[in-house]
Amino acid sequence: MVGDIKTGPASAGPIFDFGARVTAVLCGTVLTGLVLLVCTEAFLRGVFNYSLGFAEEVTGYCVVFLTFFGASLALRGRAMFQVHFLLDNWPEGTRKWLVRIFALIAIAICILLAWKTKDLTLSSFSRGKFAPTVLRTPLWIPQIVPPLGFSVLGFFLVEQFLLTFSTTRSDT
Repeated sequence: MVGDIKTGPASAGPIFDFGARVTAVLCGTVLTGLVLLVCTEAFLRGVFNYSLGFAEEVTGYCVVFLTFFGASLALRGRAMFQVHFLLDNWPEGTRKWLVRIFALIAIAICILLAWKTKDLTLSSFSRGKFAPTVLRTPLWIPQIVPPLGFSVLGFFLVEQFLLTFSTTRSDT
């Protein structure tokens, strides 16, 4: 099996394992901070009728971060939705080519989206834009998450593409 609990996800090399570890640590840290912030906000509102004021803004940023980086880990762990009843009916060689084509198209889309969202981030940075919120967060800070997220997703798509050339795997 490709990525069961005992062996973990298939790997195309140590650079991808390191990237996955870094991504997992970042996701775990952000998720822990998110849970602490939400619990603190709920406690303060329930017990003292007091709000931190910035909790909604920061939790929104955390959710976006977790969406991008969590999707990257799900892709690597082969936990994304797939149309198995179609894919499994194809011969192994055809299936590998379908996965390769999908990976190449998805990599191209990730590059395009990373490039365009990077442009938005740089525009906000150069113009000194701030969020109209309590924290007045410089917009480039939350806007840097999408280009980084698309880059990490593309990184793991490259790994999936490389894995299709592996002879030790029986399924892709």
